[in-house]
Amino acid sequence: MKITLLIIGKTEENWLKEGIDKYLKRLKFYGKVEIAEIPELKNTKALTPDQQKTKEAELILKRLLPTDHIILLDEKGVQLTSRQFAEYLDKKAVSSLSNLVFIVGGPYGFHESVYQKANDKLSLSKMTFSHQMVRLFFTEQLYRAFTILKGEPYHHD
Repeated sequence: MKITLLIIGKTEENWLKEGIDKYLKRLKFYGKVEIAEIPELKNTKALTPDQQKTKEAELILKRLLPTDHIILLDEKGVQLTSRQFAEYLDKKAVSSLSNLVFIVGGPYGFHESVYQKANDKLSLSKMTFSHQMVRLFFTEQLYRAFTILKGEPYHHD
């Protein structure tokens, strides 16, 4: 099973890049995990939030394949513990899904067309995080989930 984190824009801060890279390197031992970046929109000050979400949706939907299982990282999504997230990934792997695509939307969230395409919605927290931070938190939780599934000592209850 391949896991893709589809994000809008590049990770800006070096310390975030270093943290994300750290977990991506660790994840290589568990399977294929990649980050796919969609370039940020230009001249967003001239766009309303709805126009921005529409344009971002077009870019997101172009990147998806019919066989992708799409999971939105969204504040309205289901919250899982780290163990529950590990079980969630395990169930997806057992069901023979070939590609899980986790998507982080833009600053205003997702357009309705992206919600309609999604198979699941997950929330990392009731708190709001910057889109930059979500990338680091998600890659760490993905690593944690795989160590849980393998019975490795990274996670402590």
